[in-house]
Amino acid sequence: MKKLDKLRNVITAMITPFNEDLTIDEQKYREFIRFQIDNGCQPLTMGTTGESATLSHEEHHIAMDITIDEGKKSGKDPFILAGAGSNSTKEAISLCQYAENAGADGCLVVVPYYNKPVQHSLIDHFSAVADSISLPIILYNVPGRTGRNLEPETVSKLAYKKDNIVGIKCASGNIDQITQFIKTTPDDFIVLSGDDGMTFHIMALGGKGVVSVASNIIPAKLVDFTNTMLNGKWERAREMQLELFDLFKILFVETNPAPVKLSAELMGIMNKRMRLPLTPPLEENQEKIKTVLRNLNLILIT
Repeated sequence: MKKLDKLRNVITAMITPFNEDLTIDEQKYREFIRFQIDNGCQPLTMGTTGESATLSHEEHHIAMDITIDEGKKSGKDPFILAGAGSNSTKEAISLCQYAENAGADGCLVVVPYYNKPVQHSLIDHFSAVADSISLPIILYNVPGRTGRNLEPETVSKLAYKKDNIVGIKCASGNIDQITQFIKTTPDDFIVLSGDDGMTFHIMALGGKGVVSVASNIIPAKLVDFTNTMLNGKWERAREMQLELFDLFKILFVETNPAPVKLSAELMGIMNKRMRLPLTPPLEENQEKIKTVLRNLNLILIT
């Protein structure tokens, strides 16, 4: 199996554990990476869910190094995907080059945020990043965070123009646009859901998997879910979609990753500490999260 094929399933947008002083908790991070790999997920370090926006580039490097080291130790040869985007092309290139030199297997590169570049500027940005490394690149379209949508025509041009732009994480919520991505890119272009709640719909159209928030807490279940669809068992997958729907929704009751970090703490996986400006969910939302976790038997009824 080609290593790139490991992206056709579940990539976990990993949460980042912090010590009391809000430095990265390396021991817990290593434990968590092993938890993901042992349950069949491919780890993504320093994505949005990992609170990348509040960590320095040095901390990005540390997180990449830890993830790559744990991947090698696992003996399972996971695909290590490094979050390496920036609103500055120069900084994105720097992060991607560090990831390649450190031994990552690919880079997730988000649409530049705040600058709001137009589509031809996005082609120049992603082309420059692609030219700077030999690693495969997954584009990341999340207009709700970046303020700019990556249009289907732009994605198609990049997919055919640059051999190492191999896929896209879709977090726009626009199923018509995602359908166009699938229709207008090469057959081997990897279209991934960036929203757990839309994974069923996207894979039904030909998507290959998900960059998941929920797999932080239920990794084996998410792998089972995507494998069920990859194996064409759509009736069972529909049942699983309905079973997990409330969890998928509640994990976004407040800004990600606050709900999933609280869930992880309730399940004994890691603490819920976050760096400002992110904070734990309001008490009323904490109760909603607890209810969903109890209903799925992920925490004890108390």
